[in-house]
Amino acid sequence: MARAKSRLAPAAGDTLRPGLALAFAQDTVAAALSVAEVRDVVVVTDDEAAGAALAALGARIVPDVPAAGLNAALAYGARAVRARRPDAAVAALNADLPALRPAELRRVLSRAAEFPRAFLTDAAGIGTTFLSAAPEVELRPSFGGPSRIRHLISGAEELLLEFVDSVRQDVDTGDDLRAAFALGTGPRTAALRGAFADALHQPQC
Repeated sequence: MARAKSRLAPAAGDTLRPGLALAFAQDTVAAALSVAEVRDVVVVTDDEAAGAALAALGARIVPDVPAAGLNAALAYGARAVRARRPDAAVAALNADLPALRPAELRRVLSRAAEFPRAFLTDAAGIGTTFLSAAPEVELRPSFGGPSRIRHLISGAEELLLEFVDSVRQDVDTGDDLRAAFALGTGPRTAALRGAFADALHQPQC
């Protein structure tokens, strides 16, 4: 987590940023695990502190064996799920969704189940926060940067859902963080708000 969320440095500073990134992940994992339809949450990481914190919530931690970036890790995580349950549907979810609401994630999962592969774009309409694959369908993640268009080109169905803002609101910048707080974050992120409240009121360049 030491290098995570570098674009948040102007709002959070390098001292607070790693703890904030972990809080995002904890709130995301906790919300996902509270959805009855979610059978297993797998986190691919070699960060021992983050792994321990997320395992304490109930996530299954697997090492980043590919060590080849985000998409390789997501594909590996999907394979780890299917190693135990070959017929499982799988989904990849950003770990920086601190405002994630279980009811909204449930709506996204329900709609996604209608398609072989489906994705949800982020609040900016450029990236992706969620990607799913039906049983026996390869996930084929292409997260990062303008991933919406890449997932469209790959044949994944874009989920055009209203009232799922918490599933779209990932956090990369101070403006994103303000938006997440406006939605209402999980308890671990909320507990850190006071530490950088003054910075959050400053406009981001």
